[in-house]
Order: sequence, then C-alpha cells, then structure tokens
Amino acid sequence: MKIERALVSVSDKTGLIELARFLDKKGIELLSTGGTAKTIRDAGIKVKDVSEHTGFPEIMDGRVKTLHPKIHGGLLACLDDAQHVKAMKENDISAISLVIVNLYPFEETVKRKAPFHETIENIDIGGPSMVRSAAKNHAFTTIITDPSDYDNLRREIESGEGKTSLEFRKQMAAKAFARTASYDAAISNWFAGQVGEEFPSTLNISAKLRQNLRYGENPHQAAAFYSFSDSYGIGASTQVQGKELSYNNINDADAALQLVSEFEDPAAVIIKHANPCGAAMGANLLEAYENALASDPISAFGGIIAFNGEIEENVATSLSKMFVEAIIAPTATDEAKKILSAKKNMRLLLTGKKTTLQKELTYKSVAGGLLVQENDSDFINESELLFVTKRKPTDDEMRELLFAFRVCKHVKSNAIVLVKNNATIGIGAGQMSRVDSVRIAAMKAGDSKENPNRAQGSVLASDAFFPFADGLLEAAKIGIKAVIQPGGSVRDEEVIQAANAHNIAMVFTGMRHFKH
Repeated sequence: MKIERALVSVSDKTGLIELARFLDKKGIELLSTGGTAKTIRDAGIKVKDVSEHTGFPEIMDGRVKTLHPKIHGGLLACLDDAQHVKAMKENDISAISLVIVNLYPFEETVKRKAPFHETIENIDIGGPSMVRSAAKNHAFTTIITDPSDYDNLRREIESGEGKTSLEFRKQMAAKAFARTASYDAAISNWFAGQVGEEFPSTLNISAKLRQNLRYGENPHQAAAFYSFSDSYGIGASTQVQGKELSYNNINDADAALQLVSEFEDPAAVIIKHANPCGAAMGANLLEAYENALASDPISAFGGIIAFNGEIEENVATSLSKMFVEAIIAPTATDEAKKILSAKKNMRLLLTGKKTTLQKELTYKSVAGGLLVQENDSDFINESELLFVTKRKPTDDEMRELLFAFRVCKHVKSNAIVLVKNNATIGIGAGQMSRVDSVRIAAMKAGDSKENPNRAQGSVLASDAFFPFADGLLEAAKIGIKAVIQPGGSVRDEEVIQAANAHNIAMVFTGMRHFKH
C-alpha cells in the first residue's frame, strides 16, 4: 500500500524540514506533536496535531499525547486481516504506515550529569511505544529512528512509487528494536547506579557497531569492533590515515593508550602483542619516544606507539624512520600529519584530547558468561609506601620506582620492569615463574650493544610479591639498586633480608597489579 499518513515526532531535528517537505510533496499527511509540529508548521509545511487526530488533548505536561488507540491501532493494524480492518472502521482508526521517531536524549542528559528530576523527565515513554508498535508491524508500517536513514527512505519512496519494500522495512525494524534495547539498557544502568547497585542482578550492555573487521586475532576468526555511547580513548578515536585497523591493532592501541594515560609529563610507550616493550618520560615527546625505543628496539619493530601529547614535526620525522603499525595520540600538527602520510599503510589515530584513566567496569568473556570488575585505575601514593629495608630509596630512585610500578601495572603477569632514567630498559612479561620474568627482563636489559651492563644501578618493579627470595637474588646479580613490590608474602622477611644483604632499598605498596 502507498504511504498516506506519517507520524513524525523527533528530538533530534536534523534533516527534519527537508524530509517533511519531501513527504508533503508526495501527498503524505503529516501527524506530529509539540515542538516537532511547531518546527514543521513554522517552515510553512502542513501538519496535523496528534491531539486533533485522536480527539484527545495532550495532558500532564506532554507526558500523555500519543498513548491512544487511534495512534497505536493505526500502527499495529494488520491490513490484510478482516477483523483488524473491521475494528478500524468501527473505531474510526486510520492506518499510519510511516513513523519517524527519535527519542528523548536520555543518554546525553546522563552524560552531562543533569539533576535526578531532569533525567527522569528525559525518559521517553510514548516514543519507544510508537517505535515498538511500528517495528512489530513492519509488514505494513515503516519505522525510521535515525536521521541518517532519511535519504534511504526518500529513495525507497521514489523508487517504490510511494511505497517501501518489505526488505527495507525489516532492516529499519531491526534497527528500531536495537535502538529501544540500547535506550532501555541506558535507563536500567543509570537507575542501578541511583540505587547503589554496582553489580545489578541483570547486567545490560549496549554498544554500537563501529567497524566490521577483516578477522579477529587469527584469520579464521570473524570479528567486529563496537563502542559504547559514552566511549572515550580508543573507542572515541578518529583514524586519520592508514589501512584498515585489525583486531590486534585495536587491542594493542588500547593497551598503549591506557599505559601512556598514566603519565602527566611527556611520555611515549611502545606496545607489542598487548605488552609494553618500551616506555619512557622525557623533557619532551621526542626524548620520551627515543628513550622508549632504546628499551627494546628489536621488539619495537611493527609495534603500536602512543603519546600523551601533540605529535610535532620532529617526532613525526623520527617515527617515519621505522616500521610502525599504528600511532595514537591526542592530536598531531598539520606538518606532522604530512610527514606521516608518506607511510600510507601506517595508521594514525587521534583522540582529540589527552586521555585520562576513568573509573569504569571492564568485561571479560568466559564460556557462557562474563567476568566483570572495576578497572585497575587506582595507584599508590608515595605517602602510602612502606619502607622495609635498612637503606631507603633516594629521591631519584623513588621517582623511578613509582614510574616503574605504573608501567608494571600494564604488563601481563607475572610482570617485572627494570627502569633507569625514567625509561624502561628491560621487561619480563607473562611468565609462570616470577624468577623467569626477572631473568627475561635482565636479558632484555643486556641486549644493548652500546651498554650491555645497563641494568647496573637500575630499579625494579614487580606487579605482585616475591614468594621467595630467589627472584630478588636474581635481580641483585645484575646490580639492581631499589625494588618496589606489593609485599604480603609469608616469606617477606626472607626477601627483606636478601635485599639488606645486597644493600638494595625496597618499598612495599600493599597494592597488587595482576594483569592476566
């Protein structure tokens, strides 16, 4: 059937006038409410108020206006069912075969931290009801919930001589139900927070498809990238150049961004297979990058590099000298972009602003379920440290210990990080034995041809306690001068004695940073 009547009620009025004018020219009667009707009418386009159509006024400050049998009967009627058609005639109900609705801006209201009452008033009732009615009855009714689909609607009506195809209506119905589901999820999650439920009895997760990926971690695995409506960091970044991002690119870029976001001073980090292979702070980003690269230049080949400041020409020039899969930063100068554009396949991602770690829930899938926890955004302050050895760290050592512990937080367990001059020089990651992690970090520190003994005089961070003194004794062999670790082992005293025997300063944090 040709579309004869459309109900239009939108909060986002993008493209509204152009669409309303098109529908009017096609002879389609427009029904509308409140501000939408006023906008259409002010543009000189004929529109009929819903209250006139139903014969019932808007009441309760507009809370009740479309919740009426003449609206929902017109949306839900199966026009090939004789009983439905008979009910329509008996109750003076006219079919409404096109619905254009987008909902009150609830998510935006929550995002700007509006007061409770205002947030409640931005919970749409009539809108989702109309959307669901129209989507359910997609055999006869077209539902449009996104202004980005207005052009598609116009093309359908033009090519269908006033009609839309069933395939199009199905696509729009699927999109409509996804929208109401995400809307209800946002309300549910917000309300859970209002009543103090950090982990509600039912967890609702809503995310929007951002990108279909070529494959997942491996070519035989299908994959996609979704982002949350209030996303930040990698989920809100913009790709400026380079070939399509892969699953592993995105995973590594996120790891890089989360680590570099730990630091206020100019910093650069290099990630390979979700682990740091270099991290450093410097007087500027170029110095930070060069020191991070010097940590493990072999592993850095083909890595992901993150900065916590704007990429300028000198940094871009240095970056262009090696193979990099992707770079992520808040911003980049025009000259830097021009230099990097010579590397056509290299991805450049910009977040628009400096990313800071936010307290949020993280999710990890397991067979048949999800593990949910707060993200590890906490960090120990110097005033909270416990000094457990005879020798106390110097001020310089303390700065490096705190830097090392921040890096260690982002290394897969068991994790050991060696640092000198605010730059990593050796990282041991993902080992079943902490002693092996120490040995690997020491080996990496000894890979430097220019300074094979660079571990001498460095500091060490461990993400969890040393269960025995053997790990610390391995560190002593390469000349570690100070250690930061959580403590808490039943053999802490044995470890402390070993540190004292080698004049190593050691501090306990009382905070573990496992990352599996």
